[in-house]
Amino acid sequence: MRPENERPVGVVANLSPLIAMLLSAGAASLLAPLVFWFIYRDRSAFVRACSAQAFNFTLLMWIGSVAGWVLVFTVILSPLGIILIAASTLMTIVFPIIGAMRANRGEVYRYPMQWLPVLT
Repeated sequence: MRPENERPVGVVANLSPLIAMLLSAGAASLLAPLVFWFIYRDRSAFVRACSAQAFNFTLLMWIGSVAGWVLVFTVILSPLGIILIAASTLMTIVFPIIGAMRANRGEVYRYPMQWLPVLT
């Protein structure tokens, strides 16, 4: 991959969970950065790192959202579940935008709360 093409693809890799969330009502937001990782893992280290960071963060937000929905269905813990769902949704919107802005500058954004080893 040519170096002048790495930054725009890195931006889209960071924004891919948001784009997929809008197009599929959230169902494909986990798969979008993983697809970028599979396509660009051998072509560009920068795009590979951007997509791996986005995937790891989106996976954690999915787990948080599922845990929130489980808590919502328990009567006693439903306020905590609502807070968890709202927080994961807000973070799923804000942090990929920050990652895209950093990728536009040529930096790999390290998302907060990474819990899996990065796939880079």
